[in-house]
Amino acid sequence: MKLKIVFEPSDEGGYTVYVPSLPGCISEGNNKQEALANIKEAIELYLEPVADDFMLTDGAEIAEIAV
Repeated sequence: MKLKIVFEPSDEGGYTVYVPSLPGCISEGNNKQEALANIKEAIELYLEPVADDFMLTDGAEIAEIAV
């Protein structure tokens, strides 16, 4: 999966980075490399399903796909 991210210089130094296609998925870092590592982790957590997300009816099944 490829996602576009936006790096913005922070007033305090470093960078704020966010994913426009994932509302609220935002992170920061002291430099671009750190900000990139942090947003990768934020994306993984954002996309990780939690038990509360599933309200399955009888006969429903869960599958995974690669995009």
